[in-house]
Amino acid sequence: MHDFRTFLSQLRRPRLLVRAARHGLQDYRRDRDLARLIRTGDNPHPEAALEQLFETEEILEATRRAGDANYSIARHIEVLIAMMAEARLLPHRAVV
Repeated sequence: MHDFRTFLSQLRRPRLLVRAARHGLQDYRRDRDLARLIRTGDNPHPEAALEQLFETEEILEATRRAGDANYSIARHIEVLIAMMAEARLLPHRAVV
């Protein structure tokens, strides 16, 4: 099992991207947005969704850093929003 909360907290992205994603959290609807972002017909468990979202975000980040004209800041923000929202759905682990 991955510790997605740790991965997300250690993610280093431009402040403007993160602020835009935080602002967009209030409009995130899992049933509408997740299927479009990870291209699946059903809504998987948050862990499975996060694995796919992290892979997608890594590709977007590499595209952004390369200065590729195919980079979509809107899609990058949407993926970051979904990552933040899905991480909130993960069960909290008890600290022993």
